Order: sequence, then structure tokens, then C-alpha cells
Amino acid sequence: MNAPFIPSSVGRDQRLDVFRGLALITIFINHVPGNLYENLTSRNFGFSDAAEAFVLMSGIAVGLAYSRGFRGGAFFASCMKVWRRAGLLYVTHIVTSFMAIALVAGGALYLGVFEMLSRINFGPLLTKPLQTMIGVPLLGHQLGYFNILPLYAMLLLISPLYIMIGLRSPRALIGVAVGVWLLAGAFRLNLPNYPNPGGWFFNPIAWQLIFAVGIAGGLCMLEGRKLVPYRAWLFWLCTAFLAFSCVWVSIRAGALPGRRMLPFFIAGFDKTFLSLPRLLHALALAYVLTNVAWVVRAFQWPVFRPVELMGRNGLAVFATGSVLAIALQILRLRHETSFASDAVLLSAGIAIQYAVAHFLSWQKSGKKDAPRAAERRFMPGPAEKERLSETV
Repeated sequence: MNAPFIPSSVGRDQRLDVFRGLALITIFINHVPGNLYENLTSRNFGFSDAAEAFVLMSGIAVGLAYSRGFRGGAFFASCMKVWRRAGLLYVTHIVTSFMAIALVAGGALYLGVFEMLSRINFGPLLTKPLQTMIGVPLLGHQLGYFNILPLYAMLLLISPLYIMIGLRSPRALIGVAVGVWLLAGAFRLNLPNYPNPGGWFFNPIAWQLIFAVGIAGGLCMLEGRKLVPYRAWLFWLCTAFLAFSCVWVSIRAGALPGRRMLPFFIAGFDKTFLSLPRLLHALALAYVLTNVAWVVRAFQWPVFRPVELMGRNGLAVFATGSVLAIALQILRLRHETSFASDAVLLSAGIAIQYAVAHFLSWQKSGKKDAPRAAERRFMPGPAEKERLSETV
């Protein structure tokens, strides 16, 4: 039953990329609301959805990718490396947001799809255009379905601090993160929206907890161990909780027992503040999947190579999928779709995302091979050496 989820000391762990690729595909399907296939995604079988999985795996990736520099004492250089990545996420978010705005505007002008103007939080662009144009670059106004990258960028900004704490003690890191999460829920702390009232849909002050768990897990993986070792009793407890949550969601049982007596973020299903049932479900699912031998081995099969490639190029795939999802929303409002046509549209969207991932991987491999090719080109062979010796 126990299958260690420990990467090699160098390179990436392909299983993590497969998990992330599956999360990206699920997010894309869920971002085209109303299609029949969204009824088959993970959010219909438990308390959490692909967003929790994505942030958890992002934390693991940060722990794996950026901690070596901090461990080696290169604090400033390592901080800049992380923050440059945060800057790239910010730019990607702004570009994709304006692409989505252009698609919605074009759909209204040229296709007569005016319904989108009242969806995805587009309204303030019409009613409060000047304020909203300030809010978009300040991340105070986020379009619907375009909330994850701002969250991830904010979490990257605090990553150096969390990595440093985690290098001293992963348990201390989780303890700090739990304390911040409790404060966020108890006092409803959140980053503000602008110009609309309220706070971010994905509250970074709450969501930093699952990200911190991911960082702690990544740091432990680098040391050749697991954050939470396999225990049979814990495995079956997590399995039972997953089964319970699946049944609870399937029968639409509503609020959990004790909801009225406990804080909303402890017994509710609030996504903004990462409520406890959602958090526990995501962690239990991760624990079970990484301790089932056939699942871990299956992800190494060639059939999962395209999914792994998408997970390996997660940012580009997510950005492409976000824009495609808006285009498909407009198209589905313009034309009635069926189960079959939705299958074609979603498959085409996933194929485009895979093509982007494949192109980027090919481009990266070409850059890596270029120095070696140049070296071979300028390294004289035996005949060339003989000719050169004769000229000298």
C-alpha cells in the first residue's frame, strides 16, 4: 500500500507534474460553466476542488525549486528569483485579464452575446470604468475565473519568509500558517476589492495555509522523507473522510452538523477563507493518492506524458486555458451545445493547451541542446585535428 512520493535529488518529479496537469484540465472544464462534463470533475465528489490541489502542488513546487538557494545562504539572490516569478505571474494575469475583456466586448459587439456583460464580474467596467481601470492593475478588481494568479503571486511574495521558517522546522512553518489562518477567519481579514466592496475571492491570508503545507512537504521531499509518513490508521481515516465527503456532497446534505455553533470557517464550506472541511479534504486526498502504489506507478505510464507536459508548463497552460474558457463561454451562449459538441469544444481547448505546452518544452530543449551542439561543432574530430596540426 505504501508508495513513497520522493523525488530524485535532481530534476523534477514527473508525478507532481501529472497531478498538476490533471488539476489544470479540471480547472479548465470547470471554467466553462454549464457543460455536462463539469459534473464529472472532482468538486462533485468532495468538499474541495481543483483550486486547493493546485495551490498545494504550487507550494510543493516552490519548496522544491527555490529552497536550495536559501539553504546555501544566498538569501537576496534567492528572494529575487522568487519575486521575479511573482512578477511574471502578475504580468500574465494582467495580459490575460485584458484579453478576456476584449473577448467579452467583441462578443457583445459582433456576436450579440450581451449576457457576458453581466457575468464574470464584468459589470463594474461599464458602471465604474475609471475606478475599475485603477482596480484591475492594483488587483482590487478581478474578473471571475481570473482569481488564482493574483493569489499565487501574493503567496510567492511571502515564500522567502516561509521557506526560511520551514528550513528550520517544517512543523513551525505549519504552526505559523495555522495561526495566520485562524486570525483570518476569526477577524475576517482579507485584501480589499476596489471599486467594489468586499475582499478577494481567494483570500491569500487564509489560503497561505495550504500553500505553507505544500512548501513544508517540498522541503521534506528534498531531504528524502515525507512530511507525514505512511500510517495505516491515518490512511484509512483519510479514506473514510473522503468517502463521507463524497456521500455528503452527492446527496446535497447541506451544512455540516454543528454549523450554527461553530465559526463559519470551521464547519462551513466557505471557499474564500479556505474552510476547514475543504482544507482537510484536500490534504486527505493528497495523502491517500500519494500512498496508493498503483496510482503513483500509473502516473509514470506513457499515456500520462501529455498531462505531465501540461503540468510542467503550468503557467502558460493555465493562461491559455483561462482565455479559451472565456471564448467557449461566449460561443456556448451564441450557439446551443450538446453533450457531443461540448466534448468537441473542451477536447479542442485541452488540445490547444497541450500544443502550447509541447511547443514550450520543444523550445526549452532546443535552448539546452544549442550549447552542446555548438561545442560539438567547434570540437575538431581526428581528421580535423590532423589537418590543423599540418597547418601549424
